[in-house]
Amino acid sequence: MLIILKPDAAAEDIAYMYDFLKGMDNIIVQHIQFESAKIIGLAGDTEKLSANSLLSFNCVERVTRIQEPYKLASRKFHPEDSVINVAGQKIGGGHFAVIAGPCSVESEEQILSIAREVKVSGANFLRGGAFKPRTSPYSFMGLGLDGLELLKMARQKTDLPIVTELMSEEYLDNFAEDVDVIQIGARNMQNFPLLKQVGKLNKPVLLKRGPSSTIDELLMAAEYIMAGGSAKVILCERGIRTFETATRNTLDLSAVPVIKSKSHLPVVVDPSHATGYWHLVESMTLAAVASGADGLIIEVHNRPEAALCDGAQSITPMIFRRLMQKVRRIREVLSE
Repeated sequence: MLIILKPDAAAEDIAYMYDFLKGMDNIIVQHIQFESAKIIGLAGDTEKLSANSLLSFNCVERVTRIQEPYKLASRKFHPEDSVINVAGQKIGGGHFAVIAGPCSVESEEQILSIAREVKVSGANFLRGGAFKPRTSPYSFMGLGLDGLELLKMARQKTDLPIVTELMSEEYLDNFAEDVDVIQIGARNMQNFPLLKQVGKLNKPVLLKRGPSSTIDELLMAAEYIMAGGSAKVILCERGIRTFETATRNTLDLSAVPVIKSKSHLPVVVDPSHATGYWHLVESMTLAAVASGADGLIIEVHNRPEAALCDGAQSITPMIFRRLMQKVRRIREVLSE
């Protein structure tokens, strides 16, 4: 629900209504900045509020209901692009970010080597799995908290903020203290109890689209996090499941402009998981940049042939360096 205020509304009248709204249960109140209008946005249980009751306040000019089921994530609620600031690294609103690193943390030597390489090539964030959800129960599941300690060491050595996946509420305290961007993987996109708890941490969250989820379902998952208390959500398109078997998933690049028309949240693209093959990562990376994505998340491994997880879709640091040069050229063309 949007409450459009009168241009000449008195400050005391606005404050009176604001206090009234803040006193209501299950209502989220947010100021929205427009160049030509003063607006208050309401989310939550707004059905109990009638337009007529709100129009009775002296400061209100008109009331509009948002039809989409997601409110806080809606561009109507927040018309300007959100910019997420993580330790000085920004993403969204014209700020482009590159998240790079191995699928899983394997050793101190491995993660430090890759972290240094990707930073030199232009990465803004280091990704690496400490806990790994795997299709097979016999596959490598990650180093767990030991892997998280290695990521922290890599951050200390390179100053790269770390992005890693949270799979369970069991480790919420560890992630709240030690992780810069909490990743919610595709398998957990609709794990609503986990989303609620992550929202309460008020930390940046990278939310990946589920393999069989619609765009609106992704935005509703983001709404769970935002309703929990965190507006710092980054959406990730990482491919969806279709009938095609030539690639691991089908990269839905049309999702980027569609999401941007619906939501103010930043959108990054994961060409590694989307394709499943390293030799397809470059072309899909460049296409993602051209589509208007706010960033990329790319798997980089110093020895893909020996990787304990997803080696087939990982590129080497040397290939990553060349790819980043091409990304910069594409972005220069787009800015002309």
